[in-house]
Amino acid sequence: AIGASAVGAEGVGELETMAELLDAGGYAADRIILDPSVVRGLGYYTGPVFEAELTFEIYDEKGRKRQFGSVSGGGRYDDLVKRFTGQSVPATGVSIGVDRLLAALREKGRIGSQSRGPVVVTVMDRDRMADYQAMVTELRNAGIRAEVYLGNPKNFGNQLKYADKRNSPVAVIEGGDEKAQGIIQIKDLILGAQIAANATLEEWKERPSQFTVSRADLVAKVREILDGQS
Repeated sequence: AIGASAVGAEGVGELETMAELLDAGGYAADRIILDPSVVRGLGYYTGPVFEAELTFEIYDEKGRKRQFGSVSGGGRYDDLVKRFTGQSVPATGVSIGVDRLLAALREKGRIGSQSRGPVVVTVMDRDRMADYQAMVTELRNAGIRAEVYLGNPKNFGNQLKYADKRNSPVAVIEGGDEKAQGIIQIKDLILGAQIAANATLEEWKERPSQFTVSRADLVAKVREILDGQS
C-alpha cells in the first residue's frame, strides 16, 4: 500500500490536508477530483500535481461537440530552484494557457471590465485556513468576488497592502478572540481611503471604516457595503 512507506504516508497526509481545505471551500467531487493517475510531462515535480479542465461543451471547426479541455496545470517542485542557485527553495507553480482561457471566456460571454477587486479575507491564524476559505465560499455563493490571503500572515499590514493592490473594496478580519465571540471585523477599504484623504477628526469618529458584526451577518454586511460603494 502507498501509505506503508514514509514517503507514501507523507503524500497521503498532504492529500488529506488538501481534501479538508477543498471541502471547507465547498468544492465537491463534481468540481475537484483527487486522481493518483494524473502525471505531468516534466520530471522536476516533487509533490502534488494538478490540471484544470473546463468541462462545458463547445463545437469544433467541423461542428462536432467536445469538451473545452485543459486550460492550466502545475504542481510542487521543491528542488527546481536548487538546480540553478544551490539553495533549497520550496516552490509551487502553475502555468495558464492564456489564449485558451480567453477563448473559453469569449465562448461563455464572460469578458468584460471589472474595476473593483475582490473582497479579501485576511488570515490571522494559519491553522484556521479552512475557516477563512469557508467565508470566501459563502461570499462567492452569494455572487460576491472574494479570495483568501495566501501570503505570509505574520505582518497584517502587508495583508492590507495586498488588498489595496487588488483594489479590494472590503477586508474581512477574524482572529482568535473574534472566533470565540462569534463575530468578525469588517473594514470598508474604500471609505477608509476617503476618510484618510479628506475627513476631519470629527468626521472620522462619526464614520468609522472598520466595525464589528456577527459572523452570521458576513454576506449581508459585505453586500450592504458594496451596494453603498456603487
